[in-house]
Amino acid sequence: MATRAPDRPAAPAGVPTRRHPRRPGWSARLHRIDVAVSPYAYIAPFFLLFSAFGLFPLLYTAWVSLHEWTLLSDTQTFIGAENYATLLTDPYFWNATFNTLSIGIISTVPQLVLAIWLAHLLNRPLRAQTFFRITLLLPNVTSVVAVVVIFSQLFGRDFGLINWVLGLFGAGAIDWAAGTATSHVAISVMIMWRWTGYNALIYLAAMQAVPRELYEAATIDGASGLTQLRRITVPMIRPTIVFTVIVSTIGAMQILAEPLLFAATTSGSGGMVTGGPDRQFQTLALYVYEHGFTNFDFGYASAASWVMFVFVVIAAGVNYLFTRRMGGEIR
Repeated sequence: MATRAPDRPAAPAGVPTRRHPRRPGWSARLHRIDVAVSPYAYIAPFFLLFSAFGLFPLLYTAWVSLHEWTLLSDTQTFIGAENYATLLTDPYFWNATFNTLSIGIISTVPQLVLAIWLAHLLNRPLRAQTFFRITLLLPNVTSVVAVVVIFSQLFGRDFGLINWVLGLFGAGAIDWAAGTATSHVAISVMIMWRWTGYNALIYLAAMQAVPRELYEAATIDGASGLTQLRRITVPMIRPTIVFTVIVSTIGAMQILAEPLLFAATTSGSGGMVTGGPDRQFQTLALYVYEHGFTNFDFGYASAASWVMFVFVVIAAGVNYLFTRRMGGEIR
């Protein structure tokens, strides 16, 4: 005869019964895994591509810069920092550095000032606003080859439109490609024409977020449009201005196409990679191109690339400190 198990005594009144927690099901576990892993999976393609096409070439270039590495020989000899020592004593390198800074400053400062002014004009109620905004972007999507060819004709010594206009005021013909200052101005105008509208649209997007009540109050107080631009618009879009300054500075340190094509259309093929016969507008990017793909000295060109990379980091760091300072003033 089977015995019956004794009944479990009932819990006293007021004491909650203890229940064993239920184990989560597969759907709950998959949800937790998805929440934890999905963000890394979404950003993984960027890091994979960056590692393959950005980080690895950067590290490999640093390794090549420590060797005597040329396509004219099958052997690569380790020479340490000799390429860097030679580079820092090369007057052509410092000439390229000066040209890069000069063209960068001449093209960046007026470009951003003009972009803010254009964005301020387009921020007002105008007819056909979409048409004007699209027009600002057209120079940026135009082929750089076409831009340089056209502007090279405009800055032509004998039949250029610029010299013709200057001749109306009694000025003589200027050989824009022959001088250092004149060639820098010509190249800077090309860069300004291509990128002013692009930056103006960025500023316009930032201005759209500025509260309209500020402009209305300023108008009631009798502030002019220029005063509103200086006192309201510029302080409110300072983070955007700093962003464009940083991006424009990095772009200015890597100028290649404009001086290369300008030399091809004015000096012939003999002065393409040297930035003219006297290297009057050779930039750092052209200097690297000359030693890497003309002299096939990859070791020396890699050293020049790394020094240029350091210059870009320094410029970005200065702008970052400037950004933090401006951010503190805004807060």
